[in-house]
Amino acid sequence: MDGRSAASRLGAVAMAVALAVGLVSGCSSEGADVSCNLSTCTVTFDRDADAKASVLGVDVKLVGVENDQVTLDISGSQVVLPVGDSSQETETGGLSISIQEVTSDQVVLRVTQA
Repeated sequence: MDGRSAASRLGAVAMAVALAVGLVSGCSSEGADVSCNLSTCTVTFDRDADAKASVLGVDVKLVGVENDQVTLDISGSQVVLPVGDSSQETETGGLSISIQEVTSDQVVLRVTQA
């Protein structure tokens, strides 16, 4: 292995680590749990709380769950998604969002950059 390919690999690893740190640090929450990997964040909202999170720089708030629909406020715009169809996504605020699970205690979203 020559020095040039080792340096290239080291640079690629450093960039991947920086991206991962940036994605994780780009998430914060209140009444929610946010976990991110390189391409996807999972947001678990507590249904009993005033739950909100900042995901990849975008504010997401759980407004409510009613009649098999989840209402979210995404950077000031309300979005309604059906419960039970995790393949249905909506794109807004630079994010692609789908509902993964709804229980009596929580709402779980899958969030990626659009």
